[in-house]
Amino acid sequence: MPRRRNGLLTLLIIALIVASAYILLNPQLEAAVEVPITTIQQQYRAKEIKSIKVEGSSLTVELKTGAKEKSTRPAGETLKDLGLSEADSDVVIQAVDNTGSDFWLNVLAGIIPFVLIAVFLVYMMRQAQSHNQGAMSFGQSRATVVDKEKNKTTFADVAGANEAKAELVEVVDFLKNPKKYTSMGAKIPKGVMLVGAPGTGKTLLARAVAGEANVPFFSISGSEFVEMFVGVGASRVRDLFKKAKRNSPSIVFVDEIDAVGRQRGTGVGGGHDEREQTLNQILTEMDGFETGTNVIVIAATNRPDVLDPALLRPGRFDRRVVIDVPDVKERNEILAVHSRNKPFAKDADLEKVAKQTPGFTGADLENLLNEAAILAASKSQKTITHEDLEKSIEKVALGPEKKSRVLNEEEKIVTAYHEVGHAIVAHMLPHTDPVHKVSIVSRGMALGVTWYLPKEDRHLASESRFHDELASLLGGHVAEELAFGEVTTGSSNDLERASKIARAMVTKYGMSHKIGPVIYGSNHGSVFLGKDLMHERDYSDAMANEIDKEVKVIVETAYTTAKSILTKNKEKLKKVANELLKVETFTAEEFEKAFGEKKAVAKIKPKF
Repeated sequence: MPRRRNGLLTLLIIALIVASAYILLNPQLEAAVEVPITTIQQQYRAKEIKSIKVEGSSLTVELKTGAKEKSTRPAGETLKDLGLSEADSDVVIQAVDNTGSDFWLNVLAGIIPFVLIAVFLVYMMRQAQSHNQGAMSFGQSRATVVDKEKNKTTFADVAGANEAKAELVEVVDFLKNPKKYTSMGAKIPKGVMLVGAPGTGKTLLARAVAGEANVPFFSISGSEFVEMFVGVGASRVRDLFKKAKRNSPSIVFVDEIDAVGRQRGTGVGGGHDEREQTLNQILTEMDGFETGTNVIVIAATNRPDVLDPALLRPGRFDRRVVIDVPDVKERNEILAVHSRNKPFAKDADLEKVAKQTPGFTGADLENLLNEAAILAASKSQKTITHEDLEKSIEKVALGPEKKSRVLNEEEKIVTAYHEVGHAIVAHMLPHTDPVHKVSIVSRGMALGVTWYLPKEDRHLASESRFHDELASLLGGHVAEELAFGEVTTGSSNDLERASKIARAMVTKYGMSHKIGPVIYGSNHGSVFLGKDLMHERDYSDAMANEIDKEVKVIVETAYTTAKSILTKNKEKLKKVANELLKVETFTAEEFEKAFGEKKAVAKIKPKF
């Protein structure tokens, strides 16, 4: 709309300029001097006249000097009677039929500029008025209403998240049949909080609830409430809930509610900032819902830990629906949904892809299939093969291949020994995941990669598993040290990850027998600047020293384990590394064949 208005304004200005130029430059519109008819007669006899234009009783005379004069001949007298039509005269005499066309043309030429100016002024006044209305509507809600027919989403479009869908079925049923619940004295939750990692389908589930219930769906992001002007956010909250009540039964969906719903009293600038006022208004509106309004608020966040407790208490967002990362069965269902409009080759195995992608969210799986389709199209294929799917898994999980990053011979050898060191240690320890692929092809920021793939989804990690994982992380560092007598910077990321795991074992998981089953530093990682400034460590300097010592002991134990394994398998380390240098990539079967031993496997069993 603003573009159309700007175009209209431009046309008006151009028309005004053209009309003005026409008036200024048109010679027909030059003013002629009014003179008596006797003056014309004298000039005619003196041969000073170039032409005479006759329009009824009006005479327009052009002199040889270029000047123009006008006069009116007496009634009943012709040019001959006035002595202006002698045969030997060289004056051009032009008789014009007086139909009034030139008269009206001149009139229009004089009026048009004024009309254009008037239109321009009216347009500017309307623009100013619309800006005033925009300023008055600054506090109105910017929530978008989803078209129920055009963009209808149902639970059939949401794969996986079966438990979350079951929780939301009650919300749908209440919106469809509210009397069924109110007759029993039941109250449906006023607010439903969808909690889950990014990409797990929180927004999609909210749209599916609206589609199933077939009610108006008001969607807004938490950040759209907050502006630089104080009070605007609260005003928008009031307007949003007013619209929702007017269209009840309806659903209000607030995405990323942590933008306005963070815990109050944690800011440095006091408790009267715009964000807290907006949160206070949301709390008030949810408390003020009249009985029978049938308005349900659905909110989504991936940071429930930072939300204000008043927001989560019963009567507001009193139902929490957790959307987990999908398991292998749910991943298979999600892949089936996103593969509907894609042609697959006979060898494409989506079940195998589901098994190879633990930890992938719904958004990751959608991106995976999209990358496979792009790869197949770039090779001018008619269908998507399983090879395309495998490559897209690696691209999404590990990053794209860095074909432009060419390693010199020395770096290639170091990288090969490093990655094979990881693989051998992990292969020899019973509590690590099997090696899926070993490669010295650069991906993302890594020069090489050792990829582990669990045979099944895991939800718990044991102390022995952490110890074995630490040893496998240090396998590359130890392999470099054994093979070359020194280490490179390639181990920096491995050491960082190992240190984080060891510190978490001591301070977070209670896996240190010396420190004991106590959590230390529970408030670490707070996102609030005010808490960081006012934070006091919940353990002494002496305990911090003990924690550091215990972390070092755990890492050094893992280092000793890795060194013991690789020292015993020096020849195999050299053999596998040399073979890897030739082919650059090992699959799980190729690595096991080159190493010559099967993976050691152990399971946790009760001791009594």
